[in-house]
Amino acid sequence: MKKLLALPLIAFFALTQLSAQDPVFVKGDKVLNLGIGLGTTLYTGSYYKLQVPPVSASLELGVLDEVIDKGSVGVGPYLGFASYKWEYSDWGWKYTNIILGARGNFHYPFVEKLDTYTGLLLGFNIVSSTNFGTPVPGFDYSPTSSNIAWSWFIGARYYFTDNIAGMIELGYGIAYLNLGVALKF
Repeated sequence: MKKLLALPLIAFFALTQLSAQDPVFVKGDKVLNLGIGLGTTLYTGSYYKLQVPPVSASLELGVLDEVIDKGSVGVGPYLGFASYKWEYSDWGWKYTNIILGARGNFHYPFVEKLDTYTGLLLGFNIVSSTNFGTPVPGFDYSPTSSNIAWSWFIGARYYFTDNIAGMIELGYGIAYLNLGVALKF
């Protein structure tokens, strides 16, 4: 019974320590994220082959502090790129995707040197394609389909120094998982 009573006390002190962390990302900060994606959201299924893995770059500017106590808000531009090939019997298309957009992130500190955040991306997915080989007779297909791009994600940046961090983001965008580096200016 004493152990059961001690558990809430330990949890309380642990949460108190976590909430005592200073914000890592604040108003006025500028952070450049450079990432490579794993697990694409663009092309899946048979006959698709990766040409250039999903890569992304985003710049984030801190615009608002003291949101929900120690939280902050950042906004900025986003650029993503990926290239795939669909091939069947030496015939197919090469696809290029460029995602241009803007992101908004909400940051909240839980652990020292760890910048945790969630955010939304809204932009445009520019799709271009070229066909190659000899097409199958009677097969009529238009492979280009540019569209609105959106994403919700959660992420974290762990700062090894004051200006350099490792970055991880999980969500729906150019890839399900993005790993990379973040540079604070």
